Amino acid sequence: MDAQENYQLWLEKIPKTSPLYGELLEIRGDQAAVEDRFYKEISFGTAGLRGICGAGTNRMNSLTVGRATQGIANYIRQAGGSARGVVIAYDCRYHSREFSELAAEILAGSGIRAYLFPELRPTPELSFTIRRLGAVAGINMTASHNPKEYNGYKVYWSDGAQISGTVSDGIQREILSLDLFADFRRMPLADAVRENLVVMLGEADDRAYLDYVLSMAERPARELDLTVPVVYTPLNGAGSKPVRQIFRERGFSGFHMVSEQADPDPEFTTVGYPNPEDPKAFALAEKLGKETGAELLIATDPDSDRMAVEIADGAGGFRFLNGNQAGAMLIAYMAESLRAGGRLPARAAMIKSIVTGDFGAAICESYGIRVFEALTGFKNICGRIPEIEKAGYRYFFAYEESIGCAPGEQVRDKDGICAAMLMAEMAAYFRKKGMHLRDALEELYRKYGYFAERQISLVLTGEAGERKIRAIMARLREECPAEFAGIPVAEKTDYLHGHADIPASNVLKFRLADGSWFAARPSGTEPKLKFYFYTKAGSEREAAERADRIAGAVMAFAEAGNSRGAR
Repeated sequence: MDAQENYQLWLEKIPKTSPLYGELLEIRGDQAAVEDRFYKEISFGTAGLRGICGAGTNRMNSLTVGRATQGIANYIRQAGGSARGVVIAYDCRYHSREFSELAAEILAGSGIRAYLFPELRPTPELSFTIRRLGAVAGINMTASHNPKEYNGYKVYWSDGAQISGTVSDGIQREILSLDLFADFRRMPLADAVRENLVVMLGEADDRAYLDYVLSMAERPARELDLTVPVVYTPLNGAGSKPVRQIFRERGFSGFHMVSEQADPDPEFTTVGYPNPEDPKAFALAEKLGKETGAELLIATDPDSDRMAVEIADGAGGFRFLNGNQAGAMLIAYMAESLRAGGRLPARAAMIKSIVTGDFGAAICESYGIRVFEALTGFKNICGRIPEIEKAGYRYFFAYEESIGCAPGEQVRDKDGICAAMLMAEMAAYFRKKGMHLRDALEELYRKYGYFAERQISLVLTGEAGERKIRAIMARLREECPAEFAGIPVAEKTDYLHGHADIPASNVLKFRLADGSWFAARPSGTEPKLKFYFYTKAGSEREAAERADRIAGAVMAFAEAGNSRGAR
């Protein structure tokens, strides 16, 4: 069926008392709106669903969430995992609690126990709890760092990692086999609780995760100056309570939280776009940081899997660290702490994505830590942990450029809570030594070289946007010039059909003759085409200027393709 036919079907099938029906009436006669909502079905991207909330096949709503849950339930029953149960969490967004309770009721209706958190919880706690309870799967209702109009549905398997491979494919087949308007098996929540098919998680479950995070401390209190002034913002998300408690229990007396962003707010009133990867998200944290003399500002996104930092620049302001820089600093701090304590494994391994820079890898190699690569996304990064363990390696760290890292193997996803604690501990450690984090970063640059990175995203929405993205990627594949910014292209790697031990993905990577490189890939969760640029030089300025020149040349080529794709 085309978009208009799907729209008419929804008008016929949706009860007139439903808010979804009212939305459908509002767009009657608006062909562009109908097309956007119905030109495709919302599909599994990065281990689940993600999209704008509202009526339509290309939206997050009770029908698309219900069908996804019924498909997961059917897959679990066929796999024989019904008795193990499914852990469900949610964040602060509109409909998150409603969707989580709907999922619990559908699972219960299929005879599968649901372990439901009573209020918002961070994604890393969900991953940890799946493993601790021995559950077969997990579901998190969250759109991570997306704008307020979005919600999402992340799916995890028994290892605590986001689904991938045969599990993801099998669940997708089950979902697509279902009628979107089918009467799903659903048990009212109160009945499911009485029947012990929905179990409400509580303090003991929170305590287990907090204890795990605290166990990840690298240095004892005597080696730290716990008066270090630190400002934290959860951006109105799930990190507020656990981060506050962890910092209190570790004794950080200089801890401050941005009060305007401490409580849940689905509107994200004071931040707008709750993405800590965007330095604008730090506006209120910077204000409080100047008032308190903070050396470190920390922000986590609404589901608290991603963490970003700004550090005092020594001139009364703050410097934003991107994911490559923050990850490299954590790697250096953890590796040195482990080696100093005689705890660094002989066959330690770090995992990074193929679009993450080489700074962290250079540090790892100096400590004898083996570096593995994976496709973008922590379902792929953490998906390599069983493989490296089978090969005799000990997991040390994993990260990607988009401010996500997993400091410990008990959480098989990004863990912004644990990362926040370790960043603060690092600041306290260097303060005890009479140093600032900016001094520590400069030391790393002097030792390993000055790395620069740039990331640029082309936002191309709707069906027309998808066509433009395909056109640009095709032009990069087929018409790429022999040089960019006067630097010859030395090697092109196309991952479309896989490369070495990396599975197939729509990613292109270009290495230039001077050692610089760049990559391009369509986002799996947003209507974006992402470009990544990396250089290394003998000074910070030289590396930055080269990165800018290369980025300018590549984007000019891409924009020419964008214009061509638009015609």
